Amino acid sequence: MQKTLKIDFDHPASSKNQLERVQSAIQTGKAIAFPTDTFYGLGVDPFNEQALTRLFEIKQRPASNPILVLIAEESQLSQVTDKVSPQTQTLMDAFWPGPLTLVFPALPHLPERLTAGTGKIGVRLPDSGFTRQLISYLNTPLTAPSANISGKPEPQTVDDLEAVLVDGLDWIVDNGPTPGGKASTVLDPTTNPVTLIREGALSKEQIESVLGVPCQTR
Repeated sequence: MQKTLKIDFDHPASSKNQLERVQSAIQTGKAIAFPTDTFYGLGVDPFNEQALTRLFEIKQRPASNPILVLIAEESQLSQVTDKVSPQTQTLMDAFWPGPLTLVFPALPHLPERLTAGTGKIGVRLPDSGFTRQLISYLNTPLTAPSANISGKPEPQTVDDLEAVLVDGLDWIVDNGPTPGGKASTVLDPTTNPVTLIREGALSKEQIESVLGVPCQTR
């Protein structure tokens, strides 16, 4: 596939050109596909309105659906939120890095397309060293909805990407098959009780065992 790039973080000097291409794409509002700890995701600069518009067009995603972001380390949270409750910190300590997307109060300047006007932002620290290294190199959180047309199967490999979606991408970062399985669990600890938005790789029971209290479902 002509748009495919291979990156080797064990030998970063050999991947300098590839990394610079990806960085340039993100910095100029373009879109990439990249591997996460679940499926391949669609990555754009989450602070760039033009890039977010492009993501929604590529994915054919309803505007009412917010977009989650991935971070490379907890310190990057400060770019999207300034409120981390003790309860949220407990969940981060227990399940990050891993398949848990946590919802935080969003900083007021974040693009509305990112939050879908909810005033909240979903964030995950992925359990993939490769993904964290890529985000760290780019020095910005990345959006990460699955790299599929909305409603279609989530891709585990580059070959699973649909042609119509590939046409809208600038680069595809290929690091082989992703683990697949269930999508991340999505949890909103800003409510009382905590709201389980989507039960995925982590079960309701696992969440409640850490919280010590029941959580409600939506």
